[in-house]
Amino acid sequence: MIPRIFKVEKFHTGIVPKSTLFKVLKYLDKENIETPFLLMDREKVKEKVSIIGQNIKNSKVFYAVKANPDDEIIKLADELNMGFEIASEGELKMLSSIGVKPERIISSNPVKSLKFLKMAASYGVNYFSYDSVDEVDKLVRFVPGCNVYVRLSVPNEGSEWPLSKKFGIELDDAATLLSYAKNKGLNPVGITFHVGSQCTNIYNWNTALDKANALWKIAERNGIRLNLLNIGGGYPIKYTKNVVNVETIEKNVNTLIYEKFPMDTEIFIEPGRAVVGDAGIFVTSVIGKARRADENWLYIDVGVFNGLMESVGGIKYSYLVEGSRQTKYKKKWTIAGPSCDSFDVIDKDVALPEPVVGNMILILSSGAYTISYASEFNGFSIPKTILL
Repeated sequence: MIPRIFKVEKFHTGIVPKSTLFKVLKYLDKENIETPFLLMDREKVKEKVSIIGQNIKNSKVFYAVKANPDDEIIKLADELNMGFEIASEGELKMLSSIGVKPERIISSNPVKSLKFLKMAASYGVNYFSYDSVDEVDKLVRFVPGCNVYVRLSVPNEGSEWPLSKKFGIELDDAATLLSYAKNKGLNPVGITFHVGSQCTNIYNWNTALDKANALWKIAERNGIRLNLLNIGGGYPIKYTKNVVNVETIEKNVNTLIYEKFPMDTEIFIEPGRAVVGDAGIFVTSVIGKARRADENWLYIDVGVFNGLMESVGGIKYSYLVEGSRQTKYKKKWTIAGPSCDSFDVIDKDVALPEPVVGNMILILSSGAYTISYASEFNGFSIPKTILL
């Protein structure tokens, strides 16, 4: 077999670690490889888990299962003693199948299905977020006496995947809901917020904590003593450029928390992207090229519908192209997926060396929110995940 040749540049190893990249390249020397598929570096996941939460006192880490719900990833997170944040009966079934104890599970989706609440109550899950009167009433009905934390709306500027419009409420409404939950027999224990996924603006946490502190004080005046602060997720990873690292974010957050909140406050963290994102590399193949209206089009065998949905929301990836004739000359490409839907466009004006049909293209930092979004639209299979 002729070995595959990839020209690895300093830029590529600045996005993903050399160890992850060369582990993937070694795997690709196998025969009879059929793309597309997602390769995940077990050691990189372990490394990220060892870092997250280390610089925030009294913290517990709950992996956001939605980021990558692959069975082997979930089992690895379980082996590493992570908690889990879930939103659905499907995610709960997955955790129950491997025996995750209910005290290691929380649910921070502020609007939960009735079926999920019934299952969560039966399983013993006891921590839930909410941001409406109706959600309190549902929780009273299905999980009476449970621990709840209200979702506060905070700015998401600088986040590549904002989350502030669909969920969260302002201070006065949040204070009212804390009292309402208490009066209904629930146990209001804290506050949660989310600065937005892939948040590259460290000051979002400052603003969010200021707002949470204001709500904490209002609750105290209303006779509600809180003890939990759930800071959600949002830690960014490298896609095409450097971002603020986990350690810097957490040291800043830790300082702010213990300036503004009681020393015994329990902190929940819900990372998803930061755990698995830069541990994953999508392996794809070029299936076509075309010149259309003065644009160079490059078609690959994974697209918006079967793995790269976040590209629609603005996430941009870095690519490594196979080929023995790699040169400094690069063309600008519009990269598209395999379906016959014109919506299936991954990126535009991407500078890449020209591959031939059949060459592989590696999509870096693609371990999060790829397979979890994938469908079989147009008959294209959901790519498999392989943990190395």
